[in-house]
Amino acid sequence: MGKSYGFVEITGVVAALDALDIMCKTAEVKLATWERKLGGRLVTLVIQGDVSAVTQAVEAAAHKAIKKPVAYAVIARPHEEIERIVRLSASRFKKDEASD
Repeated sequence: MGKSYGFVEITGVVAALDALDIMCKTAEVKLATWERKLGGRLVTLVIQGDVSAVTQAVEAAAHKAIKKPVAYAVIARPHEEIERIVRLSASRFKKDEASD
């Protein structure tokens, strides 16, 4: 089983953190990056890990999070363009982290 990405888009930062906690406790996954839109009212979490772990984590968040996700998906063996977009997002995330 190879690398995969899981995406969970949910309304609200608190709901997003709850979903991330569920995913990380459910399976061996890690946060790749996250994006906030509409002033944080819409949050997209991107996790990575092997296909089965990411699938299990995303499904757990979809069913157990305090809010129902707006959308969620798993991409197994992502195309290099998907990996590039995730790396770009992660670089902005790390830049923000360094300025704190």
